[in-house]
Amino acid sequence: YDATDTTFRAFMNGSYEGKVPDARPTIGDWNNHLSTLFPDVRLKKYIEMRGADGGPWRRICALPAFWVGLLYDDGILDQAWQLVRDWTEEERGALRAGVPRTALQTPFRAGQVLDVAKDVLALSKEGLRRRNRLSDGDLDEQVHLAPVEEGLAAGMSPADILLQRYGGSWDGDINQIFKDYAY
Repeated sequence: YDATDTTFRAFMNGSYEGKVPDARPTIGDWNNHLSTLFPDVRLKKYIEMRGADGGPWRRICALPAFWVGLLYDDGILDQAWQLVRDWTEEERGALRAGVPRTALQTPFRAGQVLDVAKDVLALSKEGLRRRNRLSDGDLDEQVHLAPVEEGLAAGMSPADILLQRYGGSWDGDINQIFKDYAY
């Protein structure tokens, strides 16, 4: 049914009663509605972290490995909490506003976001080391964090790298992104 003439709140309050069959909202309607929202983190039957989905092939495993390293070890999770627990609402707001523009160079307290990123990456790596899930080649999951380590060592976010390529080797041709980042 076309529901573009009402809000979900109005639907919940009975706006379609008498207009369509089975107009009473269900949990399925609620779940469908929630699927239209795209916050940074979404709780489903799992935690969906939306902040960095996509990217080149060698980065695909980096994001889940990063979060596994932070979230699957209670000690690491506690250390991560200690790192951020005293951040004020104003500081979090400034980071949310500043990071999209100045990325890892965004000023924060006595340093930059780059400093925080390195600290958090170190925690994630330790969590993966402790997890000790090894590949057939006896490598643990830290191997997936290599692209993140490289970016932080260079002080560059993925967007910084794209901008550098656009202004450099791509010679202003945005179509190069499809060649270099296709998989």
